[in-house]
Amino acid sequence: MSTTDNSFYYRGGRAGVLLIHGLTGTPTEMRFVGRGLAQAGFTVYGMQLDGHCGSEADLLATRWPDWYASVERAYEHFRRDVDVVFAGGLSMGAVLAMHLAAQRPGAVQGMALYSTTLWYDGWTIPVTRHLMPLLPIVVRLPFGKRRRFAEAFPYGIKDDRLRQRVVSNMLSGASGAAGLPSTPWPSLHELNTLVRIVCREMPAITTPTLIMHARDDDMTATTNADYIERRLGGLVRKVILDDCYHMITVDRQRGDVVRESAEFFTGLSRISHFRAVHEVASSAAGS
Repeated sequence: MSTTDNSFYYRGGRAGVLLIHGLTGTPTEMRFVGRGLAQAGFTVYGMQLDGHCGSEADLLATRWPDWYASVERAYEHFRRDVDVVFAGGLSMGAVLAMHLAAQRPGAVQGMALYSTTLWYDGWTIPVTRHLMPLLPIVVRLPFGKRRRFAEAFPYGIKDDRLRQRVVSNMLSGASGAAGLPSTPWPSLHELNTLVRIVCREMPAITTPTLIMHARDDDMTATTNADYIERRLGGLVRKVILDDCYHMITVDRQRGDVVRESAEFFTGLSRISHFRAVHEVASSAAGS
C-alpha cells in the first residue's frame, strides 16, 4: 500500500493511552487530545489504521479485520512501554476500542468513546441508517461497489475557521492530514459488520468507560451514546457536549474532551496503582 505513517507517540508516565481514529480518518484528528493527555502525564500513542492516510484504493484493499489487526499490533507494541493501557477512539475508532476490550478482557483498564458511530443517524444524513441493512446485497452489485458516501457541510465541525482549513486539506487530496472526502459503500458495509459484532459483545465488556458525544452531532445522533450506556456491562460516565459537532476531538470543545479524559484516566490510574500496591503487600504478608 502507498499509505504513509502519520501516527504519533508522546512519552510520559507508566500509564498510557492508545488513541484510534475513525473510518477514512487520520491520526491527526486525535493529535490535540494526545498532546493534552501527554501534558497530563500519560504516554500516548496515536496509531494509524491499515488502509488509511492513502488513496481510496488503499482503503478498499482492507476490511474491518485488517483495521482491527492494526489496533492489536499497536496495543502489543504499546503495552511494552507502559504498565497500564487505556484506549480512546473517535467514531469507528470507538467501536474498535470496544472490540479490543472485548477480545482482551482486563487488558484495557479504561476507555474513552468519542462520537461513537453505530449508526449514521445525524441531522445531515437522515436516510443513511435505513440503507445499512441493504449494504450486504448492494455492495455485491457493480454499481454498489463504485458508490460512495460523500462528506457534506458542516463536515462534522462547528468551528468555521477550522472547518475551512480541514476541508481545504481534504479536497486537495491531503488524506494524511484530513482524511478522505468520501466513504466507499463497501467500507461502510465493513463498519456495519463490525458494529453488529460489537453490539453483541457490549454486555460482556466491563471496562470502565467515558462516553462523550455532541448533542448536535451532525453524523451520529446521541442515540448512539445512549445505546452504549445501556448496553455496556461496566461503569459508564456519559458527557454530552453542547457547542460542537461530530469531530469533538478537534472542534470547539476539544479542551473539554481533554479535561474529561485526563480526569477519568487519572482516577482509574490511581485505582490501578492502589490495587497493585495492595497485591504486593498481600503477597508479602502471605510469604
